[in-house]
Amino acid sequence: MSTAVVVEGPGEHRLVPHEPLRPAAGEALVRVHAVGICGSDREVYQGNRPEGYVRYPLTPGHEWSGTVEEVGAGVPAALVGRKVVGEGFRNCQVCDRCHAGETTLCTAGYEETGFTVPGAMAATLTLPARLLHVLPEDADLTAAALLEPAACIAAAALKANARPGERVAVVGTGTLGMFAVQFLKAGSPAELLVVGTRPDREALSKDFGATDFRTRDQELPGDFDVVVETAGSASAARTAASLLRRGGRLVLTGIPAPGAEGLDPTDLVVRQLEVHTVFGAPPDAWAHTVRVFGAGLLDPSPLVTHELPLSAFPEAIELVGSGDPKVGKVLLKP
Repeated sequence: MSTAVVVEGPGEHRLVPHEPLRPAAGEALVRVHAVGICGSDREVYQGNRPEGYVRYPLTPGHEWSGTVEEVGAGVPAALVGRKVVGEGFRNCQVCDRCHAGETTLCTAGYEETGFTVPGAMAATLTLPARLLHVLPEDADLTAAALLEPAACIAAAALKANARPGERVAVVGTGTLGMFAVQFLKAGSPAELLVVGTRPDREALSKDFGATDFRTRDQELPGDFDVVVETAGSASAARTAASLLRRGGRLVLTGIPAPGAEGLDPTDLVVRQLEVHTVFGAPPDAWAHTVRVFGAGLLDPSPLVTHELPLSAFPEAIELVGSGDPKVGKVLLKP
């Protein structure tokens, strides 16, 4: 029998029978191949997600890949059988921000797969077909389950607008940091520095294209054109800003806990730093991610360390929060 994970409330979950939801007009039914777990899923389970950004009871799962099994009226039948990933934000499509392509800023209110509407920790997922991005026929669906966090970093890379020959840096060595290295490497930088707290990530960083690696307790160079911050730690934003040249470009993607060190407004003004932020991924970032993945320039596979069944949901949640350096990306497979 097909099953689904349901989080009833903080710290409470159960495995329940799952019946596929037939797609209505404009929708598609996807057979889930794999679903990733990230820190925000742990927040959902522990009850730490901010009010308004979760709705219990809930089937989590916003990082996923699968194959289209059925489509509703108005959806091209050619989608059936195709490998896909999908955007999470359920934007309204009619507000000014949506019309501008900034769907993660939709003014109709926050709705996202796996947080306020049922996610992919189930055998199937039914969602608006307009959110789907089709993968190449030979795509590795296990690797593709990581394309949601990759799309968030693609949004950062697009905002950073790193030009060939520029000096670029990444702060953070987790999944997002390793994706940032790959996206920035594809832009042919003159130098690509990675700064983190885990010396064990040096080899992987360099495999992905980094030219230098430093831990934060080492002397850090400066004068970089572009820095992408992915760590979300209390001091990460300041560390990232300190690496920039005058007039440099900074993109922040991490969400630190309350009490984090803020950027110095005087420093921002005097050095004329350009600061951008990213929360989620709009359609252009998703399209960019799928293109780069399809071209073989983005390889999520080395980041996956655990593949578990849905029944191991609590074990997977503990692995994600364990702090064990041997734990990378954890996937559940329905």
